[in-house]
Formats: sequence, structure tokens, C-alpha cells
Amino acid sequence: MAGQFIVGVAGVIAFLLGFVFLVRSWGLSKLKRAASMEFPKENCVNKNGNGEGEGVGTTEIIIVGAGVAGAALAYSLGKDGRRVQVIERDLNAPNRIAGEGLIPGGYLKLIELGLEDCLEEIDAQQIMGYTLNKDGKEALVSFSLEKFQSDVVGRTFHHGRFVQRLRKKAASLSNVSLEQGTVTSLLEENGIVKGVHYKDTSGQLLTAYAPLTIVCDGCFSNLRRSLCHSKVDIPSYFVGFILTNCKLPKEKYGAFILADPSTIIFYPISSTEIRCLVDVPSQNLPSLSNGEMVHYLKTLVAPKVLPEVYNSFISAIEKKDNIRTMPNKIMAGAPRLTPGAFLIGDAFNMRHAITGGGMTVALSDVVILRDLLRPLHDLSDASAICKYLESFYTLRKPMSSTVNTLANVLHKIFSASSDPAMENMQQTLLGYLKLGGFFSSGVSAMLSGLCPRPLSLAFHFFVMAIYGVGQLLLPFPSPKRLLDAAKLLWVASSVFLPIIHSEGIRQMFFPLTVPAYYRTPPKGKKI
Repeated sequence: MAGQFIVGVAGVIAFLLGFVFLVRSWGLSKLKRAASMEFPKENCVNKNGNGEGEGVGTTEIIIVGAGVAGAALAYSLGKDGRRVQVIERDLNAPNRIAGEGLIPGGYLKLIELGLEDCLEEIDAQQIMGYTLNKDGKEALVSFSLEKFQSDVVGRTFHHGRFVQRLRKKAASLSNVSLEQGTVTSLLEENGIVKGVHYKDTSGQLLTAYAPLTIVCDGCFSNLRRSLCHSKVDIPSYFVGFILTNCKLPKEKYGAFILADPSTIIFYPISSTEIRCLVDVPSQNLPSLSNGEMVHYLKTLVAPKVLPEVYNSFISAIEKKDNIRTMPNKIMAGAPRLTPGAFLIGDAFNMRHAITGGGMTVALSDVVILRDLLRPLHDLSDASAICKYLESFYTLRKPMSSTVNTLANVLHKIFSASSDPAMENMQQTLLGYLKLGGFFSSGVSAMLSGLCPRPLSLAFHFFVMAIYGVGQLLLPFPSPKRLLDAAKLLWVASSVFLPIIHSEGIRQMFFPLTVPAYYRTPPKGKKI
């Protein structure tokens, strides 16, 4: 009875708050149309009809970095006829323990960019969702894919293989130049960026010029300080290693284990390998060099892993040089507008990697930036271009703020804590997902990047908090239960509100009130 009552209360609240979506639906649909901006082909720079340009003339756009964002952007701009020079510090396949998962929303962006074939021939694995495990209880989170074709699912893979496929695709265009070099600084004259200084593989210092320089050199960017207000937080590290000779309990599903002291994540990255990531708070990171890390994993983490992978887990942590660490960086996107230069990707905005949404945000940003640049035939007026491209920061908010907020909130909820209220938050999340129907499908749609709506995120978080309060108060609201419910609401607010504040409340929930949203392409001479 108690459970039915709580579901009823949540349902009533859902009904009462539903008018918010109806009242503002026209605005959201308008924003969605603007974010996709399907400009007519005749508005593109290229005039020869084949979308590949002629490979002659001076460089129009310099792209710093050829990771996921840089390579995808180079290809999309090249297809539109732009003359693009890409400078990447290392053209060898990157070897990382992150960037190995693409949620369904990111796959749709790949399709928009014409890059879906880059997931072929790299042994990528299909992912339909995740299981959440805590204290023997399990909740299934399946991506909401009913309205999409069968190929629209999540993918997991070796990061380096995917990036090399993207680079190869970009380099196949005659008007895209891809070279190895280290950009040391931006070339600035009278407050306008005119290009970059960089060193080639021989160490020779060179200069490249272009009307627009787009920086997307990743989470370790050395150029971001001049282009954004970079306040980086590192709440935890991922300790990663590869398991072999085992299978996860549910085929095509990853697994989250909410445990003390660390959240543990498993997902396949090939047909024979499973990635394990252990989330360790920054202040508690054991040393790799003196054996503390192996001891930590063996004594504190191994007892919490799934029985199906336990033996492989032990073998993996005992294997020499198999364990690696990676900082989980969080940085809100706060641009410093600079004529002639633009910043995207992890160099501009990072969220906790626990939900695997980073590449989806990057690819969404590439789509938006490509569409904003399409009607521009002349990039020489750097100040006018800079003012026009300011709209990008509002147009990206539906996807970026939804993915960012969800990732950062879930990391805080998943993190082990001695606070009973945080423990109640974990139990509330599991119970909410087990309700099924509208409740679980709404959360999974946001987790999969298929529902980039900040209002929907706030709505579900509010209803989930009410559900948690109901669980604590029923069957009778004693003083202790009232206190526990108040603590739950306090903790929920202290987790959620600072994160949405850092994302920008106005841009998240009231984008149509931001003047930059209405910017139109500057008029210039046609080429």
C-alpha cells in the first residue's frame, strides 16, 4: 500500500507540474529547431556541388587538436567546402581509459555529421543500458530506444581506434590538411587572433594564419586560459584496467556497483575485453608505484565486484602495468569572447565521466557550430563573427547542461558517504528507477542523450525527491522520520542547485531571454 501511495503522489505531482512543459513547449521547440539549423545547401561555402572543395587557396579555419571534436569538426567543415588546417600534437592512436563510450544521443549526432561508419571495423560493442547494483539489489536502466531504428544504440570501444577512424575520414578530404605539431600559443594582433604559433615534428617554430582558429585540444589544453574562465575541479580519479576471459551478467548491458569506498563500473570495449573503472576520491588516491593501489583494489574493492568477473578482476590487477589512472575533471563552460578564436570540446567544458556523455556533448557542439558557420561566406570580420557565434553558447545548453548536470549529480549521489541522508538518496534513486514506466524511462532518456531538456531533468529530480520523502515518512510521520525527510531534501538541494547554478540558470531554463540567442549571420562579401 505504501508503495502505491507514493507512486500516486508522484503521479499527481507529475500531472500538476506538467503544465510547465506545455506552456513553454513552443519556446523549446523553437530552440530545438535553432540548435539543429538545417541551412539550405546553397548557403554553404562550397559552390562546386561535391562538398569537398578544391584544396586550393589560403586556410580559412585552423583547428587545434584532432581528437573526437577536432577530427569530427574538420570533416564536417571540409564537407562544406572550407579550407581547413588541423594541427594535432600526436597523430598516433591515443591510449586512454576514457572516451570509450558513446550513448545513443551521440550516435545520432554521428549520423548527422555523416561519421557513423567510423564505428565500423573497430570491434565496437552495442550497449542497451546499465544495471545498478547496491547491497544485492538491482535496478535495470534501459535506454529508451523504442522510437528509433535498431542501429541507434549505445556503443563502447577502444578510444584510440575510434579517433583514428575519425582522423582518417577527415584527412580523406582534399581541402583538409592534417599535420602533427604542438601549438605553443595563439597569434594575436590588436586583440584579434590571427592564427597560431606551433612546432613541427622537427622542433622548428612555424606560424599558421587563418581568419578563425578553433581550439579543441582536450582536457589538458594549454590554450584555454586566454579563451575561457577555467576553474577546474577534480573530485575523483578513475582507476582503470582491462579484464579478459569473462562476461558481464546481462548481455549488451554495462554494470554499475554502488559500493563503499568506490563506485565500480564495467562495460565491454571489444568482443574479448571488459573495461573496469573504479572511482576513487581525489584525496584518497593510493599510490601505484609502491603497491598501495593493488592492495586497495584487492582488499576494499574486489569483495564488492560481481561474482561473474571476480577471478578476472583479481588477475587484471595483478598483471604488470595494467592499472592506469585518470583525473575526472569538472569545468563549467564560461567563455571569454575573443575575436578570431573559438573554444569547444573538453578544452572548454568538462563534466564527470561517470555517465559517458562527454563525446555526445562534443559531437552536439560540432553539429551546432557547423550549422552556425554554414551561411558565412566571409570570415574576415573577426569581431562580427565573434558576436554572431556567441549564440552557440545558448544553443548548446539543452544538450550540454542536461548531460553535465546529470553526470555531476549522479557522481555525488553514487559516491560513498557516511552521511545517512546521502545513503537515503542512493536508495531513493534505485527505488525511483524500479517504479518503471514514465519515471524510469524519463531518467534513461536523459542518460542516453535522447532527451536533452533541462526542464525535464529538474522535473524528475524534484519528483524523485518527493518520492524519497514519501518513502521515509510512511507509514507514519514520526519526529525522526520528519527529520530524516528534511535532511534528504537538504542534501538533494545542496547537490542539485549549485550544479545548475554553475551551468547558468538563465541559459538552461530561459534561453529565449538571452539576447545572443537571436543573433543573425553578419553580412559580408560573398566568395
